[in-house]
Formats: sequence, C-alpha cells, structure tokens
Amino acid sequence: MVSDMGVSPPYLSDDTEQGVTVRLDAGADAAVSLLTVRGSWDDQLRLNASATLRRCFTEHPDALIVDLTGLLDPNSESAPTWVTAQHAAAALIPPVPVALCVPPDLPLADRMQGLGVGRFLPVYAKVRQARVALAGRIPGSERLTATLAPDTDAPSAARNLVSDACLSWGLASLLHPSRLVMSELVTNAVEHAGTEIHVVVTRRGSGLHLAVADGDPALPRLLPSTTRPRPDLPLDERGRGLRTVDQTAASWGAVPAENGKIVWATVRSPLIGLR
Repeated sequence: MVSDMGVSPPYLSDDTEQGVTVRLDAGADAAVSLLTVRGSWDDQLRLNASATLRRCFTEHPDALIVDLTGLLDPNSESAPTWVTAQHAAAALIPPVPVALCVPPDLPLADRMQGLGVGRFLPVYAKVRQARVALAGRIPGSERLTATLAPDTDAPSAARNLVSDACLSWGLASLLHPSRLVMSELVTNAVEHAGTEIHVVVTRRGSGLHLAVADGDPALPRLLPSTTRPRPDLPLDERGRGLRTVDQTAASWGAVPAENGKIVWATVRSPLIGLR
C-alpha cells in the first residue's frame, strides 16, 4: 500500500532530492521511469535516492531504469540500496522490472555481479541497452489509449475511454470515481497546458491507473481548499479540480516526461480498504 511508503499524495517528482532526478517516458505500450543518481555516495545521497525511489514506486511504472553512470562510489557502498529497490519493485502488483546502468570498469559493476543478482537486477553499460532489454521483460497489461486535442470535447472523450475500460474489464464499481478523476485531470491539462493530450487507462488488478500526458513541464500544485466539492452538480460542470482528484483517488501525482509531464492517479474500490 502507498501509505506504507512514508509519503502522502500528491507525489510530485519535481520534489526529487539533491543528486537524484527522475523522468517518466510513456508510450502507448509502456511507461518506463528513468532515475538518475549523480555525485559522491554518502549518507545524504543514500537518503535522497531512497526517498526518490519510494516516490517513483508510488507511480507504479511498467519498468524502472536506474542510471548510475554519474555516481562516484569507489567502495560500492550503494549496492544494498539497489538490491532493496529491486525487492520493493518485485513486491508490487504487478511487479516492476528494474535495471541498473553502471559502466563495466567501475567497482560497483563488479560488486553487483558478485552479489549474483543479475537475473533479477541486470546491469547494463548504457541506458539505451537497458531500454532494449527491459522491453522484453515488461509484463503485458490491459490498457486503452487516446490522443486528444486541447478543447472542450477532450474531458468527455476521456471519460468515455474510462467507461469503455470499466465495462470491458468488469470494473463497474469504479466507473463513476474513475470518470470523475479522469475528467478533472484532462480539464486541468486543457486549461493549463493547452497542448495535445495523451490519455492512458491501465488495469492494475482490481483497480485502474489513469495517466494524462501534456506538453507543459510545469507540475500541478494542490492548493488549499476553500469550498468543499458539490456532489450534486453534474459531472460536466467545472469547479472541483485537483481537490476532487485528491479526495477520490487512492493515490495521485505527477512526473516529468520527455516532452512535458504526466499526471497520474490510481482508483481502487473502497471495498479493498484503500483510503
């Protein structure tokens, strides 16, 4: 559960710690997070990396690449952190494949090989090699996608995509909350980004993962609420915003992407005890 990770939504990855950055590359078939660690390995960088990994796992990407080519770790002291990250990723449902990028001439590459974890935590020399290798390890998932123009029809089209997903996958209990969350995410993208919008609905067990990508790199901020949402208002009426997302989704957040950002949310049935 997300609450066990010691952080609370929204999970905004521009809050990444010094020396650590994360970016999500999302396509129609998969979303791969790239976490980059730079600098001299010490207690502070270890804490920063661990905190960023926790935030990264809340987004539940399809795969994670950890780029350590800029890490100074002559004694390979960071090795336990990456093994722990792999264990955490394997415990997610579905599991998240993890790969490390470490130049072969560095001591850390030898240390990881000596630990005998290559089958579960492979090490590659370059990020490009890791991407190619992970493509074959990403588990297949049920997902629907759509590309929308930033106009007044976009929220309705996105809601219809959610409806199709819920009805096709037997998740009728998630229909209304998922439509509500998706409507707010897309409306926010229309109003604040004004770029082409890419929408992805993915099944996560008994829940849904909703992702909305746009071309604006600025991440959203949840402002203090001055008025409570009006549940009696029609869904098409605007005014509830990200506060509604925060109150409805099991978790949500945002992460930089190659050409902007991705705002995501996970919606689950209240019967399974989340929020």
